[in-house]
Amino acid sequence: MKTMINTIALAALMALPLCSCGSDEAVVEQKDWDNTTYFASSDEQIQATFYKPYSGYVGDPMPFFDPVAKDFKVLYLQDYRPNPAGTYHPIWGVSTTDGVNYTSLGELIPCGGLKEQDAALGTGSTIYNEADHLYYTFYTGGKYQPTATDAAQAVMMATSADFKTWTKDRTFILRGGDYGYSNNDFRDPFVFKGDDGLYHMLIATTRNGKGTIADFTSPDLKSWTDAGTFMTMMWDRFYECPDVFKMGDWWYLVYSEKHAAIRRVQYFKGKTLDELKACTANDAGRWPDSHEGFLDSRGLYAGKTASDGTNRYLWGWCPTRAGEDNTAVGAYPDEPQWAGNLVAYKLVQHEDGTLTLGQPDALAGKYGQQQDVKLMGQSESGVSAQSGTYALTGDAYALFNRLGSHNRISFTVTTAGNTDKFGISLVRGSDSEKYYTMVVNPENDNTRKVNFEEEGSAGKGFIAGIDGYNFSRPADNTYHVTIYTDNSVCVMYINDVCSYTNRIYGIARNCWSINNYGGSITVSDVQVSQY
Repeated sequence: MKTMINTIALAALMALPLCSCGSDEAVVEQKDWDNTTYFASSDEQIQATFYKPYSGYVGDPMPFFDPVAKDFKVLYLQDYRPNPAGTYHPIWGVSTTDGVNYTSLGELIPCGGLKEQDAALGTGSTIYNEADHLYYTFYTGGKYQPTATDAAQAVMMATSADFKTWTKDRTFILRGGDYGYSNNDFRDPFVFKGDDGLYHMLIATTRNGKGTIADFTSPDLKSWTDAGTFMTMMWDRFYECPDVFKMGDWWYLVYSEKHAAIRRVQYFKGKTLDELKACTANDAGRWPDSHEGFLDSRGLYAGKTASDGTNRYLWGWCPTRAGEDNTAVGAYPDEPQWAGNLVAYKLVQHEDGTLTLGQPDALAGKYGQQQDVKLMGQSESGVSAQSGTYALTGDAYALFNRLGSHNRISFTVTTAGNTDKFGISLVRGSDSEKYYTMVVNPENDNTRKVNFEEEGSAGKGFIAGIDGYNFSRPADNTYHVTIYTDNSVCVMYINDVCSYTNRIYGIARNCWSINNYGGSITVSDVQVSQY
């Protein structure tokens, strides 16, 4: 009875009109955004540009260009938190034509039962067979609690006629131990059709304790023959998610280095397949460029590519941070959290065959709502502004108005000398004791690298484990900077030579700044657009 009385009383109170003294109308408090104080923002549940499903996260993308539907299908390992014990990472998928807008395909290939070889699923690849008009997906099957004689990992297969209903072929299985490879590390099958007319399946594995990419061949995608070693892996390294393709006159291997001190997406190149394989033969270490083939920071992992015949894109995942702590980046000997958001990049091939990552063409168009840019604050000295151009000298900063959840920030920085240093701070309020900065740091007169710092009176300073890679100082000291954010995922491009990906919580509804450190820079053409 007491509960019923309380309920009736509460309902009566809720029915009363909202009012304030001297007014019959409700007063709704509106937050004043036209200031510079810090705001504790949070991510949206669904993220559509750097894709995240409503529930869970994206792990290990497996992109494939569908020659029938004329779009990209990006399969991925669905990571629930928590995952079911033993059976986890079913294969889900999305479709896209541009790497920017996605349609969910839901679950495509489910996990097997606890006693089956594919209780847990792992990375693979998809290919379309013109002969029988079927899609073939080869994937890794992970055994739950394997015994010493079991294959902890094996290659398995599923087929589909419509890319909707998939049938597992329970008669097909490749075990590494049957061919002299590891039974525990035998995963990430990648299938492509070679110049010899045969299908090739590359598998990340070990042989006699040495990291190896095994090569299996088939005339029909059904029966496979061990063709030996495609490439060895250097030193004590292990190359996950291997992806081989030809682009122009060059052959490439894109892979993700598992070693905790690296944990990045890298590549090798060669004018021929034999030249490509020689890059790692006898631990040769024939790097493709001046920064060991790194394509991004530790904010990108498990990158694999697909091409529509005109453009080749790379998809990988950007990890989440434990406790939404921007400094919990998994610096060595730790590792970043597994899985996060799906991020796409356009592969940029330079005249010498080197690769960098650029923005997909459709990104700029999606962020099409131009925003007003306002100078909201500045350092006590060292800043002068005229007609949208800012000159910064000494230790100076210019603070700009609040960002939204999805932002495109672009500007041009011209440094006065070869060693001038600048940075871009996010999650910055005038009352912030700490904020987060991507610093374009001069390693020497001719080399730059993006560092990540937690600045402010309570900041930790340099955050190890999430810095970028070395790239050459532009000859004219002019940096065209473009930054895309989708909630906490942030990707920065500099000219066409640097891509830097990171997870930075709290960007939305907070101010941002451009900073100078000791030298002299000019900042022009500052623009912000959203969607």
